[in-house]
Amino acid sequence: MNSPAAATPPAPDWSATALGDRATWPASLQLTVDILLNSPQAMLLVWGAEQIMVYNEAYANLAGLPSLRAPGGHVPAMQPAAWSWNSAALAPAREGRSVSYRGVDLPLWRDGRIEQQRLDLYYTPVPGDNGVAGILCTLAIARPAPVADSGQPLRLLVVEDNTDARYLVCETLRALGHKVESVASGEEALPLLQQQRFDVLFTDVSLPGMSGVDLARQALRQAPRLALLFASGYGDELTRHLEFPSQSLQKPYDIEQLQSVLERIAAEVRAG
Repeated sequence: MNSPAAATPPAPDWSATALGDRATWPASLQLTVDILLNSPQAMLLVWGAEQIMVYNEAYANLAGLPSLRAPGGHVPAMQPAAWSWNSAALAPAREGRSVSYRGVDLPLWRDGRIEQQRLDLYYTPVPGDNGVAGILCTLAIARPAPVADSGQPLRLLVVEDNTDARYLVCETLRALGHKVESVASGEEALPLLQQQRFDVLFTDVSLPGMSGVDLARQALRQAPRLALLFASGYGDELTRHLEFPSQSLQKPYDIEQLQSVLERIAAEVRAG
């Protein structure tokens, strides 16, 4: 006896959405939406200058917001987390190149509250009549990332005056398995460095008051074996000629760059 065929859901009434009548869409949009709606993988398309959102049931279930009803087709009041987590993350896709980010912590709605979930994000540009018209994001639950080869987490003190950036980097470091304390200034960091043992000082170079470089100098007087990691919008221009060894990351950096530099630091810490 043959199994009954699955019922085909009714086609969305696109004319009632911000995308308008499907017959007026470019072929690339029609094909992308068909793939998205028939995929079991969570997918979100942001289309056009208005940033109209189209998504499938898998994405709505993953995001967890009660207000999300696939297929969308509206202009969001706020950008989805897959877009807002890093202002520079989508730049390659806007230029026509596919790009992926592994192990990104995004806020998702779970049981009436926000929880952080580590996801792998894959961005694909979708062409329109005049260049890139939309970006398709595929989201997948990330596999746990291994801690440094030693199996021992690093103890990091993060110094960052921007509240959102500090929160993001600390959550990312914890997701990578490390132990983290954080403060907003060098003046707050020095007492913590006296009271606790850290493997790494991870500081922004440009801080209000004491700079990250001046903080590093004072920190080394207290803990000569402390590893130093700088974050700067100027790359290593401000840190390459320092009188002490250090590592640097240029903002904005991604999780793979961060993990790579931490693995190098962990090897140095193990070597003593």
